[in-house]
Amino acid sequence: MQLEVGEIYEGKVTGITKFGAFVSFEGGRTGMVHISEVAPVFVNEIKDFVTEGQTVKVKVLSISEEGKISLSIKKALPEDQQRKPAPRRPVERERRGPRGPRPAPQPSPGRPGDFEWQSRRNDSGSFEDMMSRFKQTSDEKMSDLKRSTDTRRGGYGRRGQK
Repeated sequence: MQLEVGEIYEGKVTGITKFGAFVSFEGGRTGMVHISEVAPVFVNEIKDFVTEGQTVKVKVLSISEEGKISLSIKKALPEDQQRKPAPRRPVERERRGPRGPRPAPQPSPGRPGDFEWQSRRNDSGSFEDMMSRFKQTSDEKMSDLKRSTDTRRGGYGRRGQK
């Protein structure tokens, strides 16, 4: 049997997985219906919609160069059944009149436990002072880091030097 993209065929469900169902055709060819193509509604469990051995109508979506056949059950349905059902409107509840004033917002607790996480110094000096302190601490951290990585590596590059 020669399958053509866009055509609708009848096949038998031969296997079910978490992600889809495999459908076999008369000529021995098999295609897969992805879980998103089973029904026009959200499908959590594919076994709720198809069973092994069931005959289903499917539409051929694509045929890859490797011969993989992508199928759809929902696109093989009549046009009016392909659309998702309209979302239900929420049930109107009895109106209770205008809402009262909202309670005043409570101030949020600052930091947990009111700890001072960083010291707040206003005597930090000029921008240049702050930059020089930053550069100094950065250089110290980089040298510590370099020393620890050299130690872990066994001191490559430093062995022959005395």
